[in-house]
Amino acid sequence: MAVTATPTLAETPRDTLVIAFQIDDIITLDPAEIFEFSGAEFAGNTYDRLIGYNHEDVSEIFGVAAESWTISDDGKTYTFKMRQGVTFPSGNPMTAEDAAFSLQRAIILDKTPAFILTQFGFTADNVADKIRATDDMTLVIETDRAYAPTFVLYCLTATISSIVDKKTVMEHEVDGDLGHKWLRTNYAGVGPFKLRQWKPNESLTLDRNDDYWGGAPAMKRVITRHIVEPATQQLLLEKGDIDIARNLGPDQLESVRSNPDLAVQDGVKGAVYYLGLSQKNEALANPKVRQALKYLVDYKGMEGTVVRDLMRVHQAFLPRGFLGALEETPYTLDVSKAKQLLADAGYPDGFKITMDTRNTSPILEMAQSIQATFGQAGVDLEIIPGDGKQTLTKYRARNHDIYIGRWGPDYQDPHTNADTFARNPDNSDDAKSKPLAWRNAWDIPQMTKMSDAAILERDPAKRAALYLEIQKAHQVTSPFVIMFQQTEVAATRADTKGFIIGPAFDDNRYHEVTKN
Repeated sequence: MAVTATPTLAETPRDTLVIAFQIDDIITLDPAEIFEFSGAEFAGNTYDRLIGYNHEDVSEIFGVAAESWTISDDGKTYTFKMRQGVTFPSGNPMTAEDAAFSLQRAIILDKTPAFILTQFGFTADNVADKIRATDDMTLVIETDRAYAPTFVLYCLTATISSIVDKKTVMEHEVDGDLGHKWLRTNYAGVGPFKLRQWKPNESLTLDRNDDYWGGAPAMKRVITRHIVEPATQQLLLEKGDIDIARNLGPDQLESVRSNPDLAVQDGVKGAVYYLGLSQKNEALANPKVRQALKYLVDYKGMEGTVVRDLMRVHQAFLPRGFLGALEETPYTLDVSKAKQLLADAGYPDGFKITMDTRNTSPILEMAQSIQATFGQAGVDLEIIPGDGKQTLTKYRARNHDIYIGRWGPDYQDPHTNADTFARNPDNSDDAKSKPLAWRNAWDIPQMTKMSDAAILERDPAKRAALYLEIQKAHQVTSPFVIMFQQTEVAATRADTKGFIIGPAFDDNRYHEVTKN
Protein backbone atom coordinates (compact mmCIF):
# COMPACT_ATOMS: atom_id res chain seq x y z
CA MET A 1 0.00 0.00 0.00
CA ALA A 2 1.38 3.37 -0.98
CA VAL A 3 1.71 5.98 1.77
CA THR A 4 1.33 9.63 0.80
CA ALA A 5 3.02 12.13 3.08
CA THR A 6 0.84 15.00 4.24
CA PRO A 7 2.67 18.33 4.07
CA THR A 8 3.03 19.89 7.49
CA LEU A 9 2.59 23.57 8.25
CA ALA A 10 5.76 25.36 9.20
CA GLU A 11 5.59 26.90 12.65
CA THR A 12 7.70 29.44 14.45
CA PRO A 13 9.00 28.46 17.91
CA ARG A 14 6.36 28.94 20.61
CA ASP A 15 8.59 31.32 22.57
CA THR A 16 9.65 33.38 19.54
CA LEU A 17 7.74 36.12 17.73
CA VAL A 18 8.66 36.47 14.05
CA ILE A 19 7.53 39.62 12.24
CA ALA A 20 7.75 40.58 8.56
CA PHE A 21 8.14 44.35 8.25
CA GLN A 22 9.81 46.87 5.99
CA ILE A 23 12.68 48.11 8.18
CA ASP A 24 14.99 49.64 5.57
CA ASP A 25 14.51 53.05 7.20
CA ILE A 26 16.59 52.15 10.27
CA ILE A 27 19.70 54.35 10.20
CA THR A 28 20.80 54.22 13.84
CA LEU A 29 19.94 52.52 17.14
CA ASP A 30 21.09 55.42 19.33
CA PRO A 31 17.92 56.90 20.92
CA ALA A 32 19.55 60.34 20.88
CA GLU A 33 19.61 60.09 17.08
CA ILE A 34 16.68 57.83 16.12
CA PHE A 35 14.16 59.76 14.03
CA GLU A 36 12.76 57.02 11.81
CA PHE A 37 9.63 54.89 12.26
CA SER A 38 11.22 51.45 12.57
CA GLY A 39 13.98 52.79 14.81
CA ALA A 40 11.39 54.36 17.10
CA GLU A 41 9.60 51.02 17.39
CA PHE A 42 12.89 49.38 18.37
CA ALA A 43 13.47 51.98 21.09
CA GLY A 44 9.90 51.72 22.35
CA ASN A 45 10.43 48.04 23.13
CA THR A 46 13.95 48.28 24.55
CA TYR A 47 14.26 51.63 26.40
CA ASP A 48 12.24 53.04 29.28
CA ARG A 49 11.55 56.76 29.62
CA LEU A 50 10.69 58.72 32.74
CA ILE A 51 6.97 58.58 31.99
CA GLY A 52 4.54 57.00 29.56
CA TYR A 53 0.86 57.15 28.61
CA ASN A 54 -2.04 54.79 28.02
CA HIS A 55 -2.03 53.94 24.31
CA GLU A 56 -5.83 53.72 24.41
CA ASP A 57 -6.24 57.08 26.18
CA VAL A 58 -3.16 59.27 25.76
CA SER A 59 -4.47 61.79 28.31
CA GLU A 60 -3.63 59.21 31.00
CA ILE A 61 0.05 59.83 31.83
CA PHE A 62 1.86 57.59 34.32
CA GLY A 63 5.32 56.94 35.70
CA VAL A 64 7.72 54.46 34.10
CA ALA A 65 11.37 54.98 35.08
CA ALA A 66 10.04 57.67 37.42
CA GLU A 67 7.50 56.73 40.07
CA SER A 68 6.13 60.25 40.58
CA TRP A 69 6.73 63.91 39.78
CA THR A 70 5.75 67.40 40.89
CA ILE A 71 5.60 70.75 39.09
CA SER A 72 6.53 74.01 40.81
CA ASP A 73 4.01 76.80 41.27
CA ASP A 74 5.71 78.93 38.62
CA GLY A 75 5.37 76.07 36.11
CA LYS A 76 9.08 75.87 35.29
CA THR A 77 10.57 73.20 37.56
CA TYR A 78 9.73 69.49 37.24
CA THR A 79 10.99 67.13 39.97
CA PHE A 80 10.96 63.38 39.34
CA LYS A 81 11.39 60.58 41.88
CA MET A 82 13.02 57.58 40.21
CA ARG A 83 11.70 54.04 40.47
CA GLN A 84 13.54 52.02 43.10
CA GLY A 85 15.34 48.76 42.33
CA VAL A 86 15.63 49.01 38.53
CA THR A 87 18.77 47.45 37.07
CA PHE A 88 20.20 47.69 33.55
CA PRO A 89 21.07 44.39 31.78
CA SER A 90 24.72 45.30 32.49
CA GLY A 91 23.99 44.93 36.20
CA ASN A 92 24.34 48.66 36.86
CA PRO A 93 21.52 50.20 38.94
CA MET A 94 19.41 52.85 37.18
CA THR A 95 19.64 56.18 39.01
CA ALA A 96 18.65 59.81 38.51
CA GLU A 97 22.19 60.37 37.22
CA ASP A 98 21.49 58.00 34.30
CA ALA A 99 18.32 59.94 33.48
CA ALA A 100 20.10 63.31 33.71
CA PHE A 101 23.00 62.04 31.57
CA SER A 102 20.63 60.66 28.93
CA LEU A 103 18.84 63.99 28.45
CA GLN A 104 22.05 66.00 28.68
CA ARG A 105 23.73 63.69 26.17
CA ALA A 106 20.91 64.07 23.65
CA ILE A 107 21.16 67.84 23.85
CA ILE A 108 24.97 67.91 23.60
CA LEU A 109 25.07 65.49 20.65
CA ASP A 110 22.46 67.68 18.93
CA LYS A 111 21.27 65.10 16.42
CA THR A 112 18.11 65.48 14.33
CA PRO A 113 15.52 64.98 17.14
CA ALA A 114 17.36 67.21 19.66
CA PHE A 115 14.86 70.03 19.08
CA ILE A 116 12.29 68.06 21.08
CA LEU A 117 14.34 68.93 24.18
CA THR A 118 16.18 72.10 23.18
CA GLN A 119 12.86 73.89 22.61
CA PHE A 120 12.67 74.24 26.41
CA GLY A 121 15.76 76.45 26.51
CA PHE A 122 18.35 73.73 27.04
CA THR A 123 21.77 74.15 25.43
CA ALA A 124 25.07 72.32 25.63
CA ASP A 125 26.32 75.14 27.87
CA ASN A 126 23.47 75.19 30.40
CA VAL A 127 22.09 71.66 30.39
CA ALA A 128 24.25 70.41 33.28
CA ASP A 129 22.63 73.06 35.49
CA LYS A 130 19.11 72.84 34.08
CA ILE A 131 18.84 69.04 34.07
CA ARG A 132 20.49 67.51 37.12
CA ALA A 133 20.34 64.72 39.67
CA THR A 134 20.08 66.15 43.17
CA ASP A 135 20.50 62.69 44.70
CA ASP A 136 20.46 59.07 43.48
CA MET A 137 16.69 59.00 43.11
CA THR A 138 15.77 62.65 42.36
CA LEU A 139 15.91 64.35 38.96
CA VAL A 140 15.23 68.08 38.50
CA ILE A 141 14.41 69.67 35.13
CA GLU A 142 14.11 73.46 34.82
CA THR A 143 12.55 74.91 31.67
CA ASP A 144 13.10 78.48 30.49
CA ARG A 145 9.40 79.39 30.45
CA ALA A 146 6.11 78.16 31.92
CA TYR A 147 4.82 75.96 29.13
CA ALA A 148 1.60 73.99 29.00
CA PRO A 149 2.51 71.14 31.40
CA THR A 150 1.34 68.37 29.08
CA PHE A 151 3.62 69.78 26.37
CA VAL A 152 6.68 69.22 28.57
CA LEU A 153 5.52 65.83 29.86
CA TYR A 154 4.67 64.46 26.43
CA CYS A 155 8.11 65.45 25.17
CA LEU A 156 9.59 63.32 27.94
CA THR A 157 7.76 60.31 26.45
CA ALA A 158 9.54 60.77 23.09
CA THR A 159 12.22 58.38 21.82
CA ILE A 160 14.98 60.93 22.45
CA SER A 161 14.08 60.88 26.16
CA SER A 162 15.00 57.19 26.51
CA ILE A 163 17.24 56.46 29.49
CA VAL A 164 20.65 54.96 28.74
CA ASP A 165 23.12 53.25 31.07
CA LYS A 166 25.66 56.03 31.65
CA LYS A 167 28.48 53.78 32.85
CA THR A 168 28.19 51.38 29.91
CA VAL A 169 27.87 54.16 27.33
CA MET A 170 30.86 56.07 28.65
CA GLU A 171 32.99 52.92 28.63
CA HIS A 172 32.66 53.13 24.83
CA GLU A 173 33.28 56.86 24.44
CA VAL A 174 35.77 57.78 21.70
CA ASP A 175 37.11 61.31 21.22
CA GLY A 176 34.37 62.86 23.34
CA ASP A 177 31.48 61.37 21.35
CA LEU A 178 29.59 60.27 24.49
CA GLY A 179 29.55 56.73 23.14
CA HIS A 180 27.60 57.73 20.04
CA LYS A 181 29.55 55.71 17.47
CA TRP A 182 29.18 52.57 19.59
CA LEU A 183 25.51 53.09 20.48
CA ARG A 184 24.51 53.52 16.83
CA THR A 185 24.77 49.74 16.48
CA ASN A 186 24.63 48.58 20.11
CA TYR A 187 22.40 48.84 23.16
CA ALA A 188 22.55 50.25 26.69
CA GLY A 189 19.03 50.60 28.02
CA VAL A 190 16.45 48.90 30.15
CA GLY A 191 13.13 47.68 28.78
CA PRO A 192 11.11 44.50 28.25
CA PHE A 193 13.54 43.49 25.49
CA LYS A 194 17.21 44.07 24.71
CA LEU A 195 19.13 44.08 21.45
CA ARG A 196 20.62 40.82 20.24
CA GLN A 197 21.56 41.74 16.65
CA TRP A 198 20.80 44.23 13.89
CA LYS A 199 21.61 43.39 10.27
CA PRO A 200 20.73 46.49 8.19
CA ASN A 201 18.10 45.82 5.50
CA GLU A 202 17.90 42.21 6.69
CA SER A 203 16.76 41.67 10.28
CA LEU A 204 16.48 43.01 13.82
CA THR A 205 16.57 40.53 16.72
CA LEU A 206 15.62 41.26 20.33
CA ASP A 207 15.98 39.05 23.38
CA ARG A 208 13.73 39.05 26.43
CA ASN A 209 14.94 40.97 29.49
CA ASP A 210 14.25 38.34 32.13
CA ASP A 211 14.89 40.85 34.92
CA TYR A 212 12.66 43.64 33.66
CA TRP A 213 11.07 45.47 36.59
CA GLY A 214 7.65 45.42 34.91
CA GLY A 215 7.75 41.65 34.42
CA ALA A 216 9.42 39.50 31.77
CA PRO A 217 7.53 39.17 28.45
CA ALA A 218 6.19 35.78 27.37
CA MET A 219 8.25 35.84 24.19
CA LYS A 220 11.89 34.88 24.68
CA ARG A 221 12.88 36.45 21.37
CA VAL A 222 11.47 38.82 18.74
CA ILE A 223 12.82 38.60 15.19
CA THR A 224 11.82 41.23 12.64
CA ARG A 225 12.65 40.24 9.08
CA HIS A 226 12.94 42.91 6.39
CA ILE A 227 10.51 41.62 3.76
CA VAL A 228 9.72 44.22 1.11
CA GLU A 229 6.96 42.58 -0.93
CA PRO A 230 3.49 42.41 0.67
CA ALA A 231 2.69 39.27 -1.35
CA THR A 232 5.76 37.55 0.10
CA GLN A 233 4.73 38.59 3.60
CA GLN A 234 1.29 37.08 3.01
CA LEU A 235 2.75 33.80 1.76
CA LEU A 236 5.09 33.51 4.75
CA LEU A 237 2.17 34.21 7.11
CA GLU A 238 -0.04 31.58 5.49
CA LYS A 239 2.76 29.01 5.68
CA GLY A 240 3.40 29.77 9.35
CA ASP A 241 6.96 30.99 8.75
CA ILE A 242 6.08 34.30 10.43
CA ASP A 243 3.57 35.28 13.11
CA ILE A 244 2.78 38.85 12.04
CA ALA A 245 2.80 40.54 8.61
CA ARG A 246 2.98 44.33 8.87
CA ASN A 247 2.86 45.64 5.29
CA LEU A 248 -0.04 43.88 3.59
CA GLY A 249 -2.05 45.78 1.02
CA PRO A 250 -5.82 45.83 0.50
CA ASP A 251 -5.89 42.69 -1.67
CA GLN A 252 -3.77 40.67 0.76
CA LEU A 253 -5.87 41.82 3.73
CA GLU A 254 -9.07 40.74 1.99
CA SER A 255 -7.61 37.27 1.53
CA VAL A 256 -6.39 37.12 5.13
CA ARG A 257 -9.84 37.98 6.49
CA SER A 258 -11.28 34.92 4.77
CA ASN A 259 -8.67 32.57 6.27
CA PRO A 260 -9.71 31.08 9.66
CA ASP A 261 -6.06 30.46 10.57
CA LEU A 262 -5.30 34.17 10.37
CA ALA A 263 -6.58 37.40 11.93
CA VAL A 264 -6.41 41.14 11.25
CA GLN A 265 -6.04 43.94 13.78
CA ASP A 266 -5.70 47.66 13.25
CA GLY A 267 -5.14 50.91 15.09
CA VAL A 268 -5.42 54.58 14.23
CA LYS A 269 -1.98 56.17 14.00
CA GLY A 270 -1.05 59.80 14.36
CA ALA A 271 0.85 59.56 11.07
CA VAL A 272 -0.16 61.65 8.07
CA TYR A 273 0.84 61.13 4.45
CA TYR A 274 1.71 64.22 2.45
CA LEU A 275 3.54 65.72 -0.51
CA GLY A 276 6.29 68.21 0.34
CA LEU A 277 6.74 70.82 -2.42
CA SER A 278 10.17 72.45 -2.38
CA GLN A 279 9.93 76.22 -2.48
CA LYS A 280 13.38 76.27 -4.08
CA ASN A 281 11.64 75.15 -7.27
CA GLU A 282 10.31 78.19 -9.14
CA ALA A 283 7.07 76.55 -10.26
CA LEU A 284 6.26 75.06 -6.86
CA ALA A 285 6.97 78.38 -5.13
CA ASN A 286 3.96 79.89 -6.96
CA PRO A 287 0.93 79.90 -4.59
CA LYS A 288 -1.47 79.14 -7.46
CA VAL A 289 0.60 76.11 -8.47
CA ARG A 290 0.50 74.85 -4.90
CA GLN A 291 -3.28 75.23 -4.90
CA ALA A 292 -3.55 73.50 -8.28
CA LEU A 293 -1.62 70.45 -7.11
CA LYS A 294 -3.96 70.10 -4.13
CA TYR A 295 -6.77 69.66 -6.66
CA LEU A 296 -4.80 67.09 -8.66
CA VAL A 297 -4.82 64.27 -6.12
CA ASP A 298 -7.51 61.58 -6.26
CA TYR A 299 -7.97 61.37 -2.50
CA LYS A 300 -11.21 59.37 -2.53
CA GLY A 301 -10.09 57.17 -5.41
CA MET A 302 -6.96 56.10 -3.57
CA GLU A 303 -8.85 55.69 -0.30
CA GLY A 304 -11.04 53.10 -2.03
CA THR A 305 -8.26 51.28 -3.87
CA VAL A 306 -4.49 51.40 -3.27
CA VAL A 307 -4.74 52.50 0.39
CA ARG A 308 -8.05 50.82 1.26
CA ASP A 309 -8.03 49.74 4.93
CA LEU A 310 -4.69 51.51 5.43
CA MET A 311 -5.58 55.22 5.36
CA ARG A 312 -8.42 57.72 5.60
CA VAL A 313 -8.61 61.06 3.81
CA HIS A 314 -7.26 63.79 6.08
CA GLN A 315 -6.04 67.22 4.95
CA ALA A 316 -4.65 69.04 7.99
CA PHE A 317 -1.35 68.64 9.80
CA LEU A 318 -2.85 67.65 13.16
CA PRO A 319 -4.17 64.07 13.07
CA ARG A 320 -7.61 63.17 14.33
CA GLY A 321 -7.43 62.54 18.05
CA PHE A 322 -5.07 65.42 18.80
CA LEU A 323 -6.11 68.56 20.66
CA GLY A 324 -7.34 71.10 18.09
CA ALA A 325 -7.31 68.78 15.06
CA LEU A 326 -8.99 70.25 11.95
CA GLU A 327 -11.12 67.60 10.24
CA GLU A 328 -12.38 69.60 7.24
CA THR A 329 -11.37 68.11 3.87
CA PRO A 330 -11.93 70.85 1.28
CA TYR A 331 -9.85 69.34 -1.55
CA THR A 332 -11.05 66.84 -4.12
CA LEU A 333 -9.78 65.82 -7.56
CA ASP A 334 -10.84 68.74 -9.80
CA VAL A 335 -8.79 68.80 -12.99
CA SER A 336 -10.64 71.77 -14.51
CA LYS A 337 -10.03 73.92 -11.45
CA ALA A 338 -6.39 72.85 -11.36
CA LYS A 339 -5.89 73.71 -15.03
CA GLN A 340 -7.32 77.19 -14.47
CA LEU A 341 -5.04 77.77 -11.48
CA LEU A 342 -2.02 76.60 -13.49
CA ALA A 343 -2.95 78.93 -16.35
CA ASP A 344 -3.35 81.83 -13.92
CA ALA A 345 0.09 80.99 -12.55
CA GLY A 346 1.65 81.17 -16.02
CA TYR A 347 1.79 77.41 -16.70
CA PRO A 348 -1.09 76.78 -19.14
CA ASP A 349 0.72 73.75 -20.56
CA GLY A 350 1.92 72.45 -17.21
CA PHE A 351 5.58 71.74 -16.37
CA LYS A 352 7.99 68.91 -15.61
CA ILE A 353 8.84 67.93 -12.06
CA THR A 354 10.35 65.03 -10.10
CA MET A 355 9.15 63.23 -6.99
CA ASP A 356 11.33 61.18 -4.63
CA THR A 357 9.45 58.09 -3.58
CA ARG A 358 10.24 55.21 -1.24
CA ASN A 359 10.09 52.03 -3.33
CA THR A 360 7.74 50.16 -1.02
CA SER A 361 4.02 49.50 -1.03
CA PRO A 362 1.69 51.41 -0.80
CA ILE A 363 3.88 54.52 -1.31
CA LEU A 364 4.83 53.49 -4.83
CA GLU A 365 1.22 52.84 -5.82
CA MET A 366 0.21 56.21 -4.36
CA ALA A 367 2.96 57.89 -6.38
CA GLN A 368 1.72 56.24 -9.57
CA SER A 369 -1.83 57.44 -8.91
CA ILE A 370 -0.56 60.98 -8.32
CA GLN A 371 1.58 60.80 -11.46
CA ALA A 372 -1.53 59.92 -13.48
CA THR A 373 -3.76 62.68 -12.08
CA PHE A 374 -1.01 65.31 -12.31
CA GLY A 375 -0.65 64.35 -15.96
CA GLN A 376 -4.31 65.16 -16.62
CA ALA A 377 -3.43 68.83 -16.13
CA GLY A 378 -0.13 68.70 -18.03
CA VAL A 379 2.13 68.28 -14.99
CA ASP A 380 4.75 65.74 -16.13
CA LEU A 381 5.78 63.97 -12.92
CA GLU A 382 8.88 61.76 -12.92
CA ILE A 383 9.01 59.28 -10.04
CA ILE A 384 12.49 58.73 -8.54
CA PRO A 385 12.31 55.57 -6.40
CA GLY A 386 14.76 54.71 -3.61
CA ASP A 387 14.92 52.93 -0.29
CA GLY A 388 13.95 54.67 2.93
CA LYS A 389 17.48 55.79 3.81
CA GLN A 390 18.17 57.17 0.31
CA THR A 391 14.98 59.18 -0.01
CA LEU A 392 15.12 60.54 3.55
CA THR A 393 18.75 61.62 3.22
CA LYS A 394 17.99 63.52 0.01
CA TYR A 395 14.88 65.11 1.51
CA ARG A 396 16.68 66.21 4.67
CA ALA A 397 19.29 67.94 2.49
CA ARG A 398 16.59 69.92 0.59
CA ASN A 399 17.64 68.35 -2.71
CA HIS A 400 14.16 67.32 -3.88
CA ASP A 401 11.39 68.84 -6.00
CA ILE A 402 8.50 66.88 -4.49
CA TYR A 403 8.76 64.29 -1.74
CA ILE A 404 5.98 61.86 -0.86
CA GLY A 405 6.30 61.15 2.80
CA ARG A 406 4.77 60.00 6.05
CA TRP A 407 5.12 62.01 9.24
CA GLY A 408 4.43 60.51 12.64
CA PRO A 409 4.19 62.51 15.88
CA ASP A 410 7.19 62.49 18.19
CA TYR A 411 4.93 62.99 21.20
CA GLN A 412 1.20 63.34 21.87
CA ASP A 413 0.99 67.14 22.14
CA PRO A 414 -0.26 69.18 19.13
CA HIS A 415 2.99 71.13 19.00
CA THR A 416 4.73 68.02 17.69
CA ASN A 417 3.21 68.61 14.24
CA ALA A 418 2.79 72.37 14.41
CA ASP A 419 6.50 72.58 15.16
CA THR A 420 7.43 70.83 11.92
CA PHE A 421 4.66 71.72 9.45
CA ALA A 422 3.92 75.30 10.58
CA ARG A 423 7.16 76.57 12.07
CA ASN A 424 10.46 77.57 10.47
CA PRO A 425 12.49 79.99 12.62
CA ASP A 426 15.46 80.04 10.22
CA ASN A 427 15.11 79.25 6.51
CA SER A 428 18.84 79.48 5.71
CA ASP A 429 20.58 76.39 4.31
CA ASP A 430 22.76 76.11 7.43
CA ALA A 431 19.89 76.52 9.90
CA LYS A 432 20.18 74.73 13.22
CA SER A 433 16.51 73.76 13.31
CA LYS A 434 15.35 71.77 10.27
CA PRO A 435 11.61 70.99 10.47
CA LEU A 436 9.54 69.93 7.46
CA ALA A 437 8.78 73.57 6.65
CA TRP A 438 12.57 74.13 6.44
CA ARG A 439 13.08 71.01 4.33
CA ASN A 440 10.66 72.51 1.83
CA ALA A 441 12.24 76.00 2.14
CA TRP A 442 8.98 77.60 3.28
CA ASP A 443 9.72 80.87 5.08
CA ILE A 444 6.83 81.64 7.49
CA PRO A 445 7.74 84.14 10.24
CA GLN A 446 4.13 84.98 11.12
CA MET A 447 2.94 81.37 11.32
CA THR A 448 6.04 80.56 13.37
CA LYS A 449 5.01 83.23 15.89
CA MET A 450 1.49 81.81 16.05
CA SER A 451 2.86 78.32 16.75
CA ASP A 452 5.17 79.68 19.43
CA ALA A 453 2.26 81.39 21.17
CA ALA A 454 0.20 78.20 21.28
CA ILE A 455 2.67 76.32 23.49
CA LEU A 456 2.40 78.96 26.22
CA GLU A 457 -1.39 78.80 26.43
CA ARG A 458 -2.23 76.69 29.49
CA ASP A 459 -6.01 76.62 28.91
CA PRO A 460 -6.79 73.56 26.68
CA ALA A 461 -9.83 75.12 24.98
CA LYS A 462 -7.94 78.26 24.05
CA ARG A 463 -4.99 76.18 22.85
CA ALA A 464 -7.30 74.12 20.63
CA ALA A 465 -8.72 77.31 19.07
CA LEU A 466 -5.20 78.56 18.30
CA TYR A 467 -4.29 75.32 16.52
CA LEU A 468 -7.50 75.38 14.49
CA GLU A 469 -6.66 78.91 13.31
CA ILE A 470 -3.15 77.88 12.30
CA GLN A 471 -4.34 74.79 10.42
CA LYS A 472 -6.97 76.70 8.42
CA ALA A 473 -4.34 79.13 7.16
CA HIS A 474 -1.88 76.31 6.58
CA GLN A 475 -4.37 74.25 4.59
CA VAL A 476 -4.77 77.05 2.04
CA THR A 477 -1.25 78.43 1.73
CA SER A 478 1.25 75.72 2.60
CA PRO A 479 3.52 73.73 0.26
CA PHE A 480 2.16 70.55 1.82
CA VAL A 481 -0.47 68.44 0.10
CA ILE A 482 -1.71 66.55 3.15
CA MET A 483 -3.68 63.55 1.96
CA PHE A 484 -4.31 60.83 4.52
CA GLN A 485 -4.09 59.70 8.13
CA GLN A 486 -2.78 56.21 8.61
CA THR A 487 -4.62 53.22 9.94
CA GLU A 488 -1.93 50.71 10.79
CA VAL A 489 -2.94 47.13 10.04
CA ALA A 490 -1.26 43.91 11.09
CA ALA A 491 -2.17 40.42 9.95
CA THR A 492 -1.38 37.68 12.47
CA ARG A 493 -1.56 33.96 12.94
CA ALA A 494 -4.79 33.26 14.84
CA ASP A 495 -2.87 31.99 17.87
CA THR A 496 -0.78 35.16 18.19
CA LYS A 497 -2.40 37.57 20.64
CA GLY A 498 -1.46 40.78 22.43
CA PHE A 499 0.47 42.75 19.80
CA ILE A 500 -0.20 46.42 20.54
CA ILE A 501 -0.65 48.93 17.72
CA GLY A 502 -0.35 52.29 19.44
CA PRO A 503 -0.97 55.85 18.24
CA ALA A 504 2.75 56.56 17.76
CA PHE A 505 5.34 54.28 16.22
CA ASP A 506 7.23 53.72 19.44
CA ASP A 507 3.91 52.60 20.96
CA ASN A 508 3.87 49.41 18.86
CA ARG A 509 4.71 46.91 21.59
CA TYR A 510 5.50 43.20 21.86
CA HIS A 511 5.69 42.70 25.63
CA GLU A 512 2.11 41.38 25.94
CA VAL A 513 2.33 38.97 22.98
CA THR A 514 1.42 35.36 23.66
CA LYS A 515 0.84 32.29 21.50
CA ASN A 516 -2.13 30.19 22.59
